[in-house]
Amino acid sequence: MAKINFMKRTLIAHSPDADDIFMYYAIKFGWVDMKNTLFDNIAKDIQTLNEDALNGVYDIVAISFALYPHIKEEYAPLRTAVSFGEGYGPKLIKKKGVKLKRNFKVALSGKHTTNAMLFRIAYPDARVTYMNFLEIEQAVLDGNVDAGVLIHESILTYDNALEVEREMWDIWQELAGDELPLPLGGMAIRRSLPLNKAIEYEATLTKAVQVARDHKDRLSKMLIERDLVRIDAPTLDKYLELYANDDSITLSDIQYKAIDKLFELGHKHGFYDSQVKVEDFMIPTEYKELRNS
Repeated sequence: MAKINFMKRTLIAHSPDADDIFMYYAIKFGWVDMKNTLFDNIAKDIQTLNEDALNGVYDIVAISFALYPHIKEEYAPLRTAVSFGEGYGPKLIKKKGVKLKRNFKVALSGKHTTNAMLFRIAYPDARVTYMNFLEIEQAVLDGNVDAGVLIHESILTYDNALEVEREMWDIWQELAGDELPLPLGGMAIRRSLPLNKAIEYEATLTKAVQVARDHKDRLSKMLIERDLVRIDAPTLDKYLELYANDDSITLSDIQYKAIDKLFELGHKHGFYDSQVKVEDFMIPTEYKELRNS
């Protein structure tokens, strides 16, 4: 009797911004696959994904790096599909000509986002309100808040009536005290998955980001033609070089150092109960070699 192979359906939860779409869609378009696995995806704003990770909703989920110490027992961080700022990042914006008071009202994209933690460290007296990142620019324009931190594509496309009060990159440099890239977002995988499967998932997602980078122009064109991104071709090209670049394929030594610095700052300022070293929580890929030796 012939052996029947059952396909496992695996859901990847990511944000709707262009870098996450770009880094996943080599799988969606069938350019990358995994044996006996059918991938599907769902897109939600980053804070909703952070909350879903806190509640253990998905096996594989995009998160803000600042969230990770809160979920370290349930999830392992993946080495791939990471977004860092390097001389750039989220922007604190306001209406042109407005002078912000010490206790200005600000809109942030979510309590557990990296930019929110850095902002709250730098501006302890600001009155914070949280909203979907897509609503922040309009909230500032309408005067519902005095300022807002823009993330994702909006850092390139915000209204001419607005101006940058401060770059989150500058805040990061002042707090980190070193020339480190700014850790923004990555992926996490549930620890309860079989280790050999977790290793396969990470390898597949890494290949997807590599293939996306190798075929950037073709993939970008397909995303635009199918209305899968919110920006035009020139903006998409610029945006991907910021947040879905060659440094997104797999974590480097300096990126590990930057994540650890972020966690150190969070612990120092009371956001975490303990100090976390990210490499202590990664998937032990050496298991595959040991298992096959």
